[in-house]
Amino acid sequence: MGDGGLGPQALRVRLEDTGYLVDDGLAIACFLALKLHRPIFCEGDAGVGKTALASALAEVLHAPLIRLQCYEGIDASQALYDWDFPRQLLHLRAAEAAGVTDADRLEGELYDRRFLIARPLLQALETHPSVLLVDEVDRADDEFEAFLLELLSEYTVTIPELGTLRAGTPPVVVLTSNRTREVHDALKRRCLYHWFEHPDFARELAIVRGRLPGVAARLAEQVTAVVQALRGEDLLKPPGVAETIDWAEALDALGATEVDADLAVATLGSVLKYREDAERARSLDLTAILAARGV
Repeated sequence: MGDGGLGPQALRVRLEDTGYLVDDGLAIACFLALKLHRPIFCEGDAGVGKTALASALAEVLHAPLIRLQCYEGIDASQALYDWDFPRQLLHLRAAEAAGVTDADRLEGELYDRRFLIARPLLQALETHPSVLLVDEVDRADDEFEAFLLELLSEYTVTIPELGTLRAGTPPVVVLTSNRTREVHDALKRRCLYHWFEHPDFARELAIVRGRLPGVAARLAEQVTAVVQALRGEDLLKPPGVAETIDWAEALDALGATEVDADLAVATLGSVLKYREDAERARSLDLTAILAARGV
């Protein structure tokens, strides 16, 4: 890849130039992923920047981002490749109409590369350079994990009708998990691991200001302070950085330059996604929270 020779510090600067702030541990993990062709396994609560890392890497490397969204029941055919049955059927009918009766020839034509539908994993193996995001791998099952482990160990795939396809240059792979269940150690061992913490106040404020430079400075500070306080409450789903940005953007869109208690309550849907959490937030004293945080 064009920027694969970047050192850890230079890579960190490039990532931050995209608006994605990283710490030393993550910068080194990204550098080693490029240097050693190892996937990065990103684990942590939703909304802490795991998925955004893949987008930032794709921007730094001038590479397309190819995303595989995992879900319960996903299998190899949905993630790797499939045959375009309707086009195969049309080709078969056209061949029969033209008088082609050679069964071996017809079969060979039906399983030609032009009828193959490349799903995200195959797309990533065949695209150089590329960044492959395997999002929410914890939602898939054990069988799919084993399949992923095999594919990421060799960056090859065998298609019975076409043979073995090997990535000339392995894609940069980012796997994310919200830890809804434990992912097997075998897959983790293949990867470089990074746990994503919620950022401290200064770092989160820097992220908000970087993503929303037009938002009033005081509003950004106050929103960040309130979200930091909310994470200390017993919530079903503590807000992530993505929700902090969403809330600041919503308040700014309504013309606010600082947090107003009534407006904050009216826009809680931007930052909290459960009724119980919203009720808990409404019981808090925002004025006291802001005073305690010095904003």
